Amino acid sequence: MGLNITQIIPKKDISLDDLRNKKLAVDASQMLYQFLSSIRQPDGTHLMDSNDRITSHLMGISTRIPNLIERGLKLAFVFDGKPPSLKIHEKEQREHRKRLAESRLEKAKEEGDEELMLKYSKQTVRLSFEMSDEAKELIQAFGLPVIQAPSEAEAQCSFMAEKEDVYAVASSDYDSLLYSAPRIVRNLTLSNKRKIRNTYVNVNPELIELKQVLKELDIKQDQLIVLAILIGTDYNVGGIKGIGPKSALKLVKENRNFDRLFDELKPDFDWKKIYATFKSMPIMKNYQLRWSNIDEEKIRKILVDRHDFSEERVNKMLEKLTKKEKSQKGLSSFFKP
Repeated sequence: MGLNITQIIPKKDISLDDLRNKKLAVDASQMLYQFLSSIRQPDGTHLMDSNDRITSHLMGISTRIPNLIERGLKLAFVFDGKPPSLKIHEKEQREHRKRLAESRLEKAKEEGDEELMLKYSKQTVRLSFEMSDEAKELIQAFGLPVIQAPSEAEAQCSFMAEKEDVYAVASSDYDSLLYSAPRIVRNLTLSNKRKIRNTYVNVNPELIELKQVLKELDIKQDQLIVLAILIGTDYNVGGIKGIGPKSALKLVKENRNFDRLFDELKPDFDWKKIYATFKSMPIMKNYQLRWSNIDEEKIRKILVDRHDFSEERVNKMLEKLTKKEKSQKGLSSFFKP
């Protein structure tokens, strides 16, 4: 779902050139959901191979990721682990919403309404273990690190950024700010064009810096977490009825005694449990960030042999990437290690 605080967060547009030679920790599961949602046929059908296996996520990886590699970005991909117990209810609610969307999708199919078919099909996205495992296999074949988080990927990414092992967290959500990520880069893995009401608009990467957020909002980190709980997180969806980002900001500034604040508001959730979940999310400290050479044979095996991707298209993509790789190796000889 993600934290809905867009209207109060300071951000700035950047270009991919601004991120050249920078290491970024990517929330991989979120990226794969984006690919599964957006890379579809006009009627909402997933891209599939000859055995009816979904390939939309693999198409996303094999088109967007090479482009970012060519632009000089060093990406590491972090996958979600076991969700916190507080998230189980939300996962159940999401599944219920998907089933409702599936019934509406069937009706749209019967009526031949492609617009509704596309709309409802995007609401039925599921990321299977098989898809996730194959995505890891393909990402590693591109020579990029894959890290399995013990719990929430955004918490793991944020820890890596705090340790300065990566420059920023790449995520479309703001949740990483609650885990003290110093920087977030949004819209990184999205297409640079987005369709809104039959017109296409440019989508640029955005940089959000935690220090700037806290300074402009004039709050501390603990107040930011409480602000999020007031308006709703993945652990208390919807927050407290009638409280939006601006009113939540006003409340946390006026009430530093959070116990008293929540006693007055009488929420139907335990705010302390949610606060503790953000503060004590399990992370892995002994991760390794190693970039390696592209495994062309493995990429062809996954995309061409296993899933019927165009061999010519895959070869062109690999040719561009290997030229880039050789060029970088040649330049590195001019510099001391």
